[in-house]
Amino acid sequence: MAEEHIANPLHTSDEERAASMGNAGGPAEDPSTDPAAVITVSDSVSRGLRTDVGGQRAEEALHRLGFKPVIRETVPDERDAIAALLRHLADERGIRLIVTTGGTGVGPRDVTPEATYDVVDRVVPGMAEAMRAESLRKTPFAMISRQVVGTRGQALIINLPGNPKAVDECLAVVAPVLNHTLDLLAGHTQHKA
Repeated sequence: MAEEHIANPLHTSDEERAASMGNAGGPAEDPSTDPAAVITVSDSVSRGLRTDVGGQRAEEALHRLGFKPVIRETVPDERDAIAALLRHLADERGIRLIVTTGGTGVGPRDVTPEATYDVVDRVVPGMAEAMRAESLRKTPFAMISRQVVGTRGQALIINLPGNPKAVDECLAVVAPVLNHTLDLLAGHTQHKA
């Protein structure tokens, strides 16, 4: 059976993306009014000891999907600090798409999933499962990735691994459903013909 080719929405032009996905890959309204946030969870990046390549990749991908501006934050691998920043961005800043990079493995300081569970109202397991399934096609290490996707009010929170290549791969998987998900969270639940 031939493998179906699915275009990577992160590496196409705006016109190609719009034609292939309708309005599915980006924000429902004017992109300039629908900001997103990227939180890099890393002790070494937060101390200035390492360059934040994963966060940069996530920001670039979200820009290509039409999210502007993209707010960048860095936090150490501390569960309470991660949870507090997620709450602040969702509740006080009104950011509707929050992407984290890092802290999703099984190391003793990898606590991003736990911090995310602390703040989300509902978990969206299908998105996390889809990202892991696609990553597993490329590396067996995807089996130990614990990323979580969930909602807090009208915000969608997506955990990504810290590896820059995995950031691109995982965002490409969920890109086609981001707009629809954000629409539903905003209460736009009427089905389109």
